Amino acid sequence: MAQHVPRHQRVADQIQREMAQIIRDEVRDTRLGMVTLTAVRVTSDLSRAKIFFTTLIPEQHAIAYEVLNGAAPRLRSVLSHVMSLRMVPILHFVYDESIEHGLKMGAMIYAARQRDEALRGEQEQTTTDETSQTDSPAEVKSDEGRA
Repeated sequence: MAQHVPRHQRVADQIQREMAQIIRDEVRDTRLGMVTLTAVRVTSDLSRAKIFFTTLIPEQHAIAYEVLNGAAPRLRSVLSHVMSLRMVPILHFVYDESIEHGLKMGAMIYAARQRDEALRGEQEQTTTDETSQTDSPAEVKSDEGRA
């Protein structure tokens, strides 16, 4: 049985697909660079759309933000010709920091695992050194029989 997806979510998905193509084809600003649309959130009344994007080079996100929000009215106009909606949402572009945050978290987890492995290796080395320094009971008994 098919699950019901709210209309505003279906519209958001379609806006994401269409906007990716429109940005690629229509925006001619050389400062924009590589932009990826990561998500679109549309209000339930379809009046506003928040479009989340990320850039290939994280330092370019401020320029991309400026270019995309500056072109938003024109992009909305192009979107109105592509989509068959009675009212096309007002577009607002937002830089998506989740990817950078995920990379930082991944680096922190990797560093913590490396520290744990280093500590575990030191602990194992300490226990093997301690056991090699103390004679085992079998060695002590064999030495007593020779004397």
